[in-house]
Amino acid sequence: MEAVLSGAPSPAAGEIVDTTTAGFAADVIDASREKAVLVDFWADWCGPCKQLTPILEKAVKAAAGKVKLVKMNIDQHPEVAGQLGVRSIPAVVAFKDGRPVDAFMGAVPESQVMAFIEKVAGPVGPSETERLVEAGDAAFAEQKWAEAAEAYAAALGREAGNLAAIGGLARCYVATGDLDRAEESLALVPETKAGDPAIAGARAELELARQSGDVGDPQALAAALNADPGDHQTRFDLALALNASGDRDGAADALVEIIRRDREWEDDGARKQLLQFFDAWGADDAATVSGRRKLSSVLFS
Repeated sequence: MEAVLSGAPSPAAGEIVDTTTAGFAADVIDASREKAVLVDFWADWCGPCKQLTPILEKAVKAAAGKVKLVKMNIDQHPEVAGQLGVRSIPAVVAFKDGRPVDAFMGAVPESQVMAFIEKVAGPVGPSETERLVEAGDAAFAEQKWAEAAEAYAAALGREAGNLAAIGGLARCYVATGDLDRAEESLALVPETKAGDPAIAGARAELELARQSGDVGDPQALAAALNADPGDHQTRFDLALALNASGDRDGAADALVEIIRRDREWEDDGARKQLLQFFDAWGADDAATVSGRRKLSSVLFS
């Protein structure tokens, strides 16, 4: 975890400053001729300002010198905000080449701040939240569940609604058998975001884990299938068991074979189950790519 954070760039002197009405021309107008400048209009009484300013500071540090942050207290220095038509705070106005070019209002998450910075200053690399999610993904791939969960939780500490981190944390709970906590994590996601790939994938993994709980031993199922190759239910259960044991290709092959033998079995149940596998594995997974190719060859042959 420390190694992830230690790689974050540190701001150069003068990247984050407070300004006054008298200092605005030098701190903002003149400075914006060299790099983009974000002006954070805030006040002591503004709760959302206190949420946004730390996010802005982190984002500017992550930008590694490509953008400057200038903070202006509108209670002490109201003139500039008035001239710019700022009517509510927090408000952030971006300056380039001596003039305002873009703005946003309200406390927004880190990802949106980074997107705004990239819009006015160009690509700046991943944010700390994104680096933590990447660290979680790497640890998850190595089956280091606790380490992955810690990284995802740290990402959520910075951006509570980060869907990749929520999905990753839920997958950690599924991997360790804590299905109830996985369900609780996914329940925090708004219905409008349920289709996000990270959330849909975690949900599919959770449902598969619940399905696979009582399907039986893969070897016993394989033996039963050898005795009766036409037993589609046994082949279906074998697919679930193989997936639970990590044999994704074998699971896909079993379902494709059912489709080849009887497309309409259980109301197209084998194809539906295979699509759920693809959601859980992810679109770029090798087993998904191979499975889709095999499915297509059966459906369109």
